[in-house]
Amino acid sequence: MIGTGYVGLVSGTCFADIGNQVICVDKDTNKINKLNLGKSPIYEPGLNELIKKNYQAKRLIFTTDIEKAINQSDIIFICVGTPSKKGSLKVDLSYVMSCVREILRFTKKKKIIITKSTVPVGTGDIIESILKKRKKLFSVISNPEFLREGEAIRDFKFPDRIVIGSNDKKIFTIMKNLYLPLINKGAKFLVTSRRGAELIKYASNAFLATKITFINELANLCEKAGVNIEDISLGMGSDSRIGSRFLRAGPPYGGSCFPKDTKGLISAAEKYKIKLPVVKTVIKSNQNRIHLLIKRINKILGNNLKNKKISILGVTFKPNTDDMRDSSSLKIIPYLCKKGASVNYYDPSGEKKDFSKIKNCFFKKDIKENCKNSNLVILLTEWDEFKSIDFKKIIKNKRIKIFDLRNLYNTEEMKKSKIEYYSIGRPNSN
Repeated sequence: MIGTGYVGLVSGTCFADIGNQVICVDKDTNKINKLNLGKSPIYEPGLNELIKKNYQAKRLIFTTDIEKAINQSDIIFICVGTPSKKGSLKVDLSYVMSCVREILRFTKKKKIIITKSTVPVGTGDIIESILKKRKKLFSVISNPEFLREGEAIRDFKFPDRIVIGSNDKKIFTIMKNLYLPLINKGAKFLVTSRRGAELIKYASNAFLATKITFINELANLCEKAGVNIEDISLGMGSDSRIGSRFLRAGPPYGGSCFPKDTKGLISAAEKYKIKLPVVKTVIKSNQNRIHLLIKRINKILGNNLKNKKISILGVTFKPNTDDMRDSSSLKIIPYLCKKGASVNYYDPSGEKKDFSKIKNCFFKKDIKENCKNSNLVILLTEWDEFKSIDFKKIIKNKRIKIFDLRNLYNTEEMKKSKIEYYSIGRPNSN
């Protein structure tokens, strides 16, 4: 596994756990040293224990020696980052291509090269063109990942589907044997062309991003029409053709995948002179949503935020991860502090360097310390420990205001407790 980021580390550890000999290689010496001490550099439930177990069983090796890792392996997974290029919709494939050149440089016998990183359609063809001088040594295939942060180990061991894209049908048998322990537990094994597999990943993420954006837009209508968005989500999601997942109104989507992959899909389509207006609208609507939420905060507290005490519960883009990429907190907290508010935040995954240089922004060690004497509490991420808070007990300010961006609490119960409560897409939400 080249790259010990989220995908490489989780996949490598799980492959070891189903009986394979796995070498995880990375240029980051600090990260490899940490892993060799049995400590995961990322927050993912259950991952630390799984790393220790397979490391002690000698099925899992961590190293910075890429030459040794390549030569001791039959299958090489490329699991490096594919971020968006700065100020562009295009995907930065420099890390992927760097891996390919190192594989070419060090390979002495036949290898199967698998792109697990999310890459635009046609990337496998580019990789093959780099390897063409020694093409008999390599088979290049696509095997996209579908791991959700916070639930990645379960997603690996009990996947909805395993997608293998190859232009060489002999590879399908090898890959089926690799994934056999998961297939035997009911995982669907889908085979397609290499380009087909590359596009399946982008199409899946773009569609899920569309569902989130759609329900968020409907939530805006529900607030004006006096309708509960949760009734709409239930009514829609009960249709088996639609499904209930990703139909929860809240903040804009964030994380390591949806923002860059929706952009990447548009960029890939433009290469073939195809327009994707639906996906373009999704991106624009998602970007606009943060401004709507900030306007709601101003409406709740008044336009003058100077010296207001605001508490944020949860700053990661979703629960059970420490991932801050494209989190709503990265826009909301700097805005509030710039307007003169004093912001406390608490997140179970710990303090964030993203806010260390922001004036009037403070990390607090627990919920009670974070929320006391607040003018407004904003529930931003739905960590389990935020779902049953006795706000009356922990907030000393008698005029309690709560803005619940995840609809974790019941509106009527809040009224009974005499808490000024605001939520998303519900009657009297604003």
